[in-house]
Amino acid sequence: MPNYITLGNWTEQGIKNVKESPKRADAVSALANKLGAKMQIFYTMGRYDIVALTEAPNDDVAMQLLLEIGKLGNVKTQTLKAWTTSEATKVISKVSP
Repeated sequence: MPNYITLGNWTEQGIKNVKESPKRADAVSALANKLGAKMQIFYTMGRYDIVALTEAPNDDVAMQLLLEIGKLGNVKTQTLKAWTTSEATKVISKVSP
């Protein structure tokens, strides 16, 4: 399954209601499961407030999940598609000499 790394920052609305964030995180994880994905959410310090690691069946499911999260208005996200070392090795082996 493809992997995605999402970097998130609170919006003004999200930080104002930060005490609700654990419930929101649970709801987002449940939505991911409903869509056939798995999401782990981490609260972080530094440049980003939240980092999520997601496995989704395909890019369409990942995009739908992120759009659903975004429309709630609590976080702004940047998402990176990620390859495992074994997945990347297959791609790298096709690079011409």
